[in-house]
Amino acid sequence: MQSYNFIGKRIPKQDAPDKIMGRATFINETSLPGMLYGCIKRSEHAHAIIKNIDISKAERLPGVKAVLTAKNSPAGNFRIGFIQDNPPIKHGKVRQFRDEVAAVAAVDPEIAAEACELIEVEYEALPGVFDPFEAQAEGAPLIHEHDFKGNPIKSNRLPVNWHIKDGDLDYFRKKSHYIVENTYRTGWAHHCCMGTTGIIADFDGRHNLTVHLPTQIPYLVQNDLHKLMVAMGLKDKNIRVKSPTIGGAFGNKLDMHCYEYIAVLLARMAGKPVKIMFDREEEFVGMAPRQPTVITIAQGCDENGHLTFRQARAVLDNGAYTSWGATVPSVMYVPMTSLYQVPAVDFQAYCVYTNNIYSQAFRGYGNPQATFAIESNLDELAVKAGIDPLELRLLNINKANQTSPMGLKISSCGLGECFQAVQKKLAWDKPRQPNRGMGLAALIHVGGAARIYKSDGHGMILKMDDFGKVSILTGAAEIGQGSETSIAQTVAEILGIHPDDVTVIRHDTAVCPWDVGTHASRQMFLSCKAAIICASQARETILGYAVDCMEKEILKKNRKNDNFDCQWLPLLHDPANLDLGGRHVFLKDHPNNEDYRIAIDVILR
Repeated sequence: MQSYNFIGKRIPKQDAPDKIMGRATFINETSLPGMLYGCIKRSEHAHAIIKNIDISKAERLPGVKAVLTAKNSPAGNFRIGFIQDNPPIKHGKVRQFRDEVAAVAAVDPEIAAEACELIEVEYEALPGVFDPFEAQAEGAPLIHEHDFKGNPIKSNRLPVNWHIKDGDLDYFRKKSHYIVENTYRTGWAHHCCMGTTGIIADFDGRHNLTVHLPTQIPYLVQNDLHKLMVAMGLKDKNIRVKSPTIGGAFGNKLDMHCYEYIAVLLARMAGKPVKIMFDREEEFVGMAPRQPTVITIAQGCDENGHLTFRQARAVLDNGAYTSWGATVPSVMYVPMTSLYQVPAVDFQAYCVYTNNIYSQAFRGYGNPQATFAIESNLDELAVKAGIDPLELRLLNINKANQTSPMGLKISSCGLGECFQAVQKKLAWDKPRQPNRGMGLAALIHVGGAARIYKSDGHGMILKMDDFGKVSILTGAAEIGQGSETSIAQTVAEILGIHPDDVTVIRHDTAVCPWDVGTHASRQMFLSCKAAIICASQARETILGYAVDCMEKEILKKNRKNDNFDCQWLPLLHDPANLDLGGRHVFLKDHPNNEDYRIAIDVILR
């Protein structure tokens, strides 16, 4: 096995010192000269017609610089969301308690909040529906009457269907000796990152936009804001996204939310930078949680415990609007088809509008909900078949060199070894104390790719100065997962320097190259691939320089060395004979020969 200096070693995280010493700057600590503060007026009803909004009192309050409603929005009837069903400022009606009906920009947060209280909204309450099954019933209130094109909508079921099927389900169901079918429910779950959400939007004198925003997707934010700029008549203006230190992100920074667009609209109206900053309470109100699900699943096995089929149907409570969260069934496909060996699978899912809070991406992207149903049902199947739950899983584990019903090629798999280690650690086979239970479950997840955009690529630029110090400009968003450190380890390993010699520059679309975002367990996989390419090219260049000047530098270094052996000098003219390590260039076959070691920075200068 190849030996590494830094890969696979425990080293300090690059961003840890600044965070520990309080030097890292988060969005709540970020400010700009002349900055105003935004506040959002939210709906008092889950479902109601907006009959009138009176902003006159708010406009007269000293310190108020802009009051935004749908009527005076610079973007007109602009909409966001996966299927463009969510106006940042609502008009016509509200569809959930948290809906944004107006917003204020003022000289301080207290005046902004007071102004919001002065805004008077007249509603006509409508019946609400809060269960995805009731929302599909005949006569249920429609959450949306028209789509973004103006076409009438006749159902609360989203026009996005998910269905995957493989194998002869009828045959294997009949072949099953034991079958268990049941329904499993999961509820909402909020992200609750340590750092709450916020944004600063700022237009310069040429009407170019800069936003300071903790986000997982700087370049997709730029893309989404371009659509808003077009709606405001600013199509050809520049957009820059700068992200301060991110205080946690588990998917809620994978999409854009209404408050971000509202900050931009207020900044445009006021002609000054506008900051919207959520406290913990508004974070729970204004941000979206994980999708609740109702999953009915049936699984069968033969008399020996080998799985025969899996059939499941999932209904997701989408809430009032769509985000990328409406696509989570695409990741549910993975466990439903590929967790354990199952010869026949049939899975379908759909999302339903309700008047509940709308849902979005959260770590696992639908996988935890699907896996909960699969594994709970497997436990019940084990009981019915009279097989130990662990034994049932071991009989059906995924193995290397197999292709799952979804078409996933499993090149390696340590699930069996993992279960055996858990079995030993839990003392699974020993008698258990009264009233004490034990359970286990497995999870399979995609990693390294999720083509939700035209490219799933990652951009990186490597710069090395005359002193052997490296700057990496990367599109990767660092959300605490350690990608900066992984990139530094990779580059240092290839260039023969130390991770401390590597500075990672990120979170600025004006400086850093393109990246689709930090999500889907992809960032280290792709950014380190880019680091390997960049560092390998730099390594080749350094060795090329070494070939040209190494002999001269070694003779200069050893001019007073009476014991110097010059027999190795001819080897210096072939880069294949050279290696990098410890910040030096040296002969590959004689790494400990100090006479033939020259510092990389000397070579570069």
